[in-house]
Amino acid sequence: MSDAASSSTPPVNSPRTVLFASLIGTTIEFFDFYIYATAAVLVFPTLFFPAGDPATATLQSLATFAIAFIARPIGSAVFGHYGDRIGRKATLVAALLTMGISTVVIGLLPTYAAIGMWAPLLLALCRFGQGLGLGGEWGGAVLLATENAPPGKRAWYGMFPQLGAPIGFILSGGIFLLLSDVLTNEQFFSYGWRIPFLASAVLVLVGLYVRLKITETPVFAQALKNHERVEVPMFTVFREHGRALFLGTVIALATFVLFYLMTVFALSWGTSALGYTRAEFLKIQLFAVLFFGLMIPLSAVYADKRGRRRTLIIVSAAIAAFGLVLAPMMQAGTVGVVLTLVLGLSLMGLTYGPLGTILSELFPTSVRYTGSSLTFNLAGIFGASFAPYIATWLAKNHGLQFVGYYLTAAALLTLGALLLSRETKDDDLVAVQS
Repeated sequence: MSDAASSSTPPVNSPRTVLFASLIGTTIEFFDFYIYATAAVLVFPTLFFPAGDPATATLQSLATFAIAFIARPIGSAVFGHYGDRIGRKATLVAALLTMGISTVVIGLLPTYAAIGMWAPLLLALCRFGQGLGLGGEWGGAVLLATENAPPGKRAWYGMFPQLGAPIGFILSGGIFLLLSDVLTNEQFFSYGWRIPFLASAVLVLVGLYVRLKITETPVFAQALKNHERVEVPMFTVFREHGRALFLGTVIALATFVLFYLMTVFALSWGTSALGYTRAEFLKIQLFAVLFFGLMIPLSAVYADKRGRRRTLIIVSAAIAAFGLVLAPMMQAGTVGVVLTLVLGLSLMGLTYGPLGTILSELFPTSVRYTGSSLTFNLAGIFGASFAPYIATWLAKNHGLQFVGYYLTAAALLTLGALLLSRETKDDDLVAVQS
C-alpha cells in the first residue's frame, strides 16, 4: 500500500481500547459522584453545617447532594453542544477534567468551624461542578461505545460505560470502609474523609491518558463527511425531537429513583433508624452492589437478542412490584435488609444495562450527544435529585411503606413511557435521522 493510501485511511479504535476508555471514564466519574453521596450522609452534616438538630443537618446536606442533578442538564447542553459540533473525544476529556477538579477541591475545603457559612456555599459550588462534568461525561462515554459497536452488539458495547457505576460505587464504598477500619472516629472526621476526594486526582490522570489515545467514532466521522452538523444541537433536540426527549426521560425515571433509594437513602436510614454502624451498612451495600454489576451484562445480552424495549418493560414491572414489598422486607432484621438491597440492586442492574443504549438510539447522530445526555440527566432531576430527601421525609412522616409506594409510582410511569415508545434494536445509527 502506498504512503498516500495509508495516510488517507482513518485510524480505527480497537474494541479493547474503546471499551476500556468508555469504562474507565465513567468509573472515575461515578467514583467521584459516590464519594460525595457517601460523605453527604456520613460527614458533611457534621462538618459543613451549623451544629443543631442532626436530622436537619442531614436534610441540608442531602439538599447539596441534589445540586449536581440540577447542574447535569446544563452540562448536557454545554458538553453536548461541543460533542455534537466538534466531536466525542475532545468533549469527553473536558468533561472528565471538570468533574475531577471539582472533586479534588472538595477534599481541600475548610469546614464550617473554620469559615462559617462559606463552607456549605463552597461545597455547593463544587457539587455543581461535579454535576456539570457528569452531565457531559455519561452521554459521551455511551456514544464512544455504541458508535464503535459492530452490528447486533450495541447493547453489549453500551453496557461497558454502565459498568462504571457499580465499579465506582465499590471503589468509593471500599475506601470509606477501609478508612473506617484503620482510623479512629476522630481521625476520620479530622482528615480521613478528605483522602477519597484527593485520591481522585490519580484516577483522573489515568482516565485522561486512556481518553487521549482514542480516535473519533466512525459514526460521528461519517456525520461530518455528510455535513449533518446542526448549529445549536439543544434547540434542534427540543424543536424536532421533543417526543423522544420526553419518553426517554420517563423511561430512565425508575432507574434513578431505585438506585438512590438503595444507596443514599438506605445508608442514611440504616445508620439512623435501623441502628447499623457506618461500617456495618457499607459492607451490606458493597455486597449488594456486586449483584448490580453482575446483572448489567446479562440484561445487555438479552436486550441485543430480544430488544431493549421488551427488556425494560419486564424489569420495570418487577420494580413496581418490589416497591410494594420494600418496607416489610427492610424491617425484617439483617436478613431482610440484605435481601432488600440485593434484590433492589439486582433490578437496578437489569434496568441499567440497556438504558444507555436505548437512550442513545432515540436520536440521530447530529444531536445524539446532546439528546441522550439531556434525557439521562433530566431523568436525574426528576428521579434522583431529591429522591433521598423525599424518601427521608416520607419515612419520617408517613412510614417506610410510603417510600416503597414512591418507587412503585416511578416504575409505573416508566412502564407507561416504554409502552408508548418503539423498539430501536435494529436501527442503523448512521441512517436514523428522526
